[in-house]
Amino acid sequence: MDFFEEAYHGSPPWDIGRPQPAFVALEEAGRIVGDVLDVGCGTGENALYLAGRGHGVWGVDSAPSAIELARRKAQERGLAATFRVQDALRLQELGRTFDTVIDSGLFHALSDPERPLYARSLAAVLRPGGTYFMLAFSELEPGGFGPRRVTQQEIRAAFSDGWRVNEIRAAAFAGRRSPDGSRAWLSSITRV
Repeated sequence: MDFFEEAYHGSPPWDIGRPQPAFVALEEAGRIVGDVLDVGCGTGENALYLAGRGHGVWGVDSAPSAIELARRKAQERGLAATFRVQDALRLQELGRTFDTVIDSGLFHALSDPERPLYARSLAAVLRPGGTYFMLAFSELEPGGFGPRRVTQQEIRAAFSDGWRVNEIRAAAFAGRRSPDGSRAWLSSITRV
């Protein structure tokens, strides 16, 4: 069984039962616009929050159990959002584009060879001029537990062709094992 699929048969430490505060702040500041794709949506908290704020939202994840839970939450909360099992490296299979894409913890789970494939996959679904917001564990987060850490240089390298990195700033990645959040980078990257 896939690591992520198996994780959703329990309580993964990243599934906090609410949207990540970094994405709430972006929405409240008016930076998340139009139709939104949540890549690696997990059980859908970020997607459902944005749907509740009036966005047309799709959430995709490779773990069928996560998608099943997201669909159940949407139904229970009376929110309209589309959730699909989908490989993040093959987003063109969705057959549509979005104004904004969010990524809460997917990029830092990718291998080096997967990163350029992911950037091309994102370019297939993000409209020109659209923005990709990524929250990823920072190399400044101490300790060996948790996901791979990411440097600003790695982010810039992955999005050097066909993208404009607007901002990479320090943020917190909320998790059940870290009440104050883990050190992260919040990136704003525009498809050119």
